[in-house]
Amino acid sequence: MSLLLNQPSKLCFRRPVLARSSPLHSNGFSSSSLQTPPSMMALKRTYFADYAHHFEKKVPPELVYNDIKDDDDIGTIGSSHGWVVTLKDDGILRLQDDLNPVASETDPKRISLPPLVTLPHCQTQIVTNVAMSSSSPEDDECVVAVKFLGPQLSFCRPALKNPEWTNIRIQNPCFFSSRVMFSETHDMFRIPGSGGHLIRSWSLHTPPKIDKLRFQNLPKLTKTKRKLLHSCFTSEHLVESRSTGETFLVKWYRRTPAKPIKGMATMITKALHVFKLDKKGNAVYTQDIGDLCIFLSKSEPFCVPASSFPQGLHSLQAMRSNHVYILDVDEFGLVELVDSSIASVNCTLKVPFYIPPQNIN
Repeated sequence: MSLLLNQPSKLCFRRPVLARSSPLHSNGFSSSSLQTPPSMMALKRTYFADYAHHFEKKVPPELVYNDIKDDDDIGTIGSSHGWVVTLKDDGILRLQDDLNPVASETDPKRISLPPLVTLPHCQTQIVTNVAMSSSSPEDDECVVAVKFLGPQLSFCRPALKNPEWTNIRIQNPCFFSSRVMFSETHDMFRIPGSGGHLIRSWSLHTPPKIDKLRFQNLPKLTKTKRKLLHSCFTSEHLVESRSTGETFLVKWYRRTPAKPIKGMATMITKALHVFKLDKKGNAVYTQDIGDLCIFLSKSEPFCVPASSFPQGLHSLQAMRSNHVYILDVDEFGLVELVDSSIASVNCTLKVPFYIPPQNIN
């Protein structure tokens, strides 16, 4: 799913945007860790995934109100590991931690990358998404990957003394609109091709490779359902569970309703299919991912154990296992995998990013 760069706002007053949340304990990756639950920002508040806990934090308005011209054009293009990524009209990409619920409000971090280099017959204005190989671009080995709409994929190591871009021109058109993610299991950046039958992988240390998937146990669809899915815009997403080591391919089916909602052409989710990948190249359809829940948004997708975030003292509900949380510019909701039921609402979301759990120091 591609992301068209929006323009920043020019406000008469620089009123800060507010975000609210509050921390919960988690045993997701270690018994002694203290983490925030997955979170999202909706207009002036940022909610954790239980939609009850919140905290208040100032956020630069240009990260939210970026649909009106400003003197310094900035587009918010993606997010990974709690870092929001912006792109200026001069080709400067910048990493910011403003939306991270545990980052400093008074001393936010800004990491600028070198100017983008556009390969011949490519473009670097429209970005599909951004992914990072570790939780902080300040790590020596951290690599940032930017997937542009079309053939170009670019890598950079921000912590180097003189960072520069490594640019790749993808030949196969089935990857042109795909999203990139980082696989800790394979230690490579991976991109699913359109339809999900191919996965291309890159590393700065080893030659690229391509894997072919064989779909197994496909869901039985009626003729009407099959016709509906064929009429949808479909995006493919790779996501890994760090707690179980499993890899999933998610197919997200969306379409525009027959009647515009509030006079606007929006997209609504019609179906979502999850396939578990194995080492033999099989993609097995499943309606049971156990205790896990998957988060899909304009951020790099992630997966966490629901039991790692139990019901809090003032929480209305706990995280839901075997569910997929969805978030886009015009929709957010929840998909229950066991019966494929969808509960979602259409609304305008300026920053449709799910933020993964963050360690609390």
